[in-house]
Amino acid sequence: MKAVFALMLALVAGPGLAAELDRTPLEAATVDGKKVRLFPNGRWEYVDAAMAAEAQKVAAEYPENKARPAEAQGGVFGIGRTVMPGDKDYNRGSLNPKLR
Repeated sequence: MKAVFALMLALVAGPGLAAELDRTPLEAATVDGKKVRLFPNGRWEYVDAAMAAEAQKVAAEYPENKARPAEAQGGVFGIGRTVMPGDKDYNRGSLNPKLR
């Protein structure tokens, strides 16, 4: 029984562990010859810090990049109140006295 459990665990966890080891970005160049770093999740960035900072400024102007920050709470599918860090209601826990 323990062997079967160990085999099932290895089959389930194996691909995740292999993917974790393969997270190193690739160095590449654009058609213009600018060096970029390609990440396994599809994200990319310029290797040159000045170009990366300028690209970050341009990207910040797009409305789809002005969504709620990742550390904010609430707002399911863009609906409802979003609680930002520093708000008095941020991470307050349950209001039920039995669960405190």
